[in-house]
Amino acid sequence: MKKERCLWAEGNELLQQYHDEEWGKPHYDDAYLFEFLILEGMQAGLNWSIVLKKREAMRKAFFQFSPDKLHKLTTTQIDKMMTNPELIRHRLKLESLQKNAIAFLNIQKEFGSFSKYIWGFTNQEIIVNHYKRGELFPTRSELSDAISKDLKKRGFKFVGTTIVYAYLEAIGIINDHEHDCDWK
Repeated sequence: MKKERCLWAEGNELLQQYHDEEWGKPHYDDAYLFEFLILEGMQAGLNWSIVLKKREAMRKAFFQFSPDKLHKLTTTQIDKMMTNPELIRHRLKLESLQKNAIAFLNIQKEFGSFSKYIWGFTNQEIIVNHYKRGELFPTRSELSDAISKDLKKRGFKFVGTTIVYAYLEAIGIINDHEHDCDWK
């Protein structure tokens, strides 16, 4: 019997794999949480499948998404990234890598881990929504508004409420799998 998945993931192998293996599953590892914070920021204005196609190239160019290395990013390194067609070549997004790495490291220092910080917004609880097949998911919530505001205050870039909502779905704080999805 064929498993049902969320409608948005149908018909695209990369989206299906991402949906089935990662999306909506609770993640607590700081390295993963930072990678997805960067990926969601890179997605702004683009189709998510573009980000997935470029993920491995970004992983290589962005030092495996290491905040310890990205916080030292230089203008020369960003200029080199701007010439790499395997990356999303948007200067402000690339410049945000350093700012976000610094802010991320500061949160780790303050809270002990980024995971404690981000999951603290829901007291470690997962928000499970129950949408019908094909129903439009929200693009923001009071939670994403509050987290976006706090991240911006802490120096993060490309963390508007829509990006943060998608991030919360990606890391499993919000589970928006459709009601009939077998991966929920």
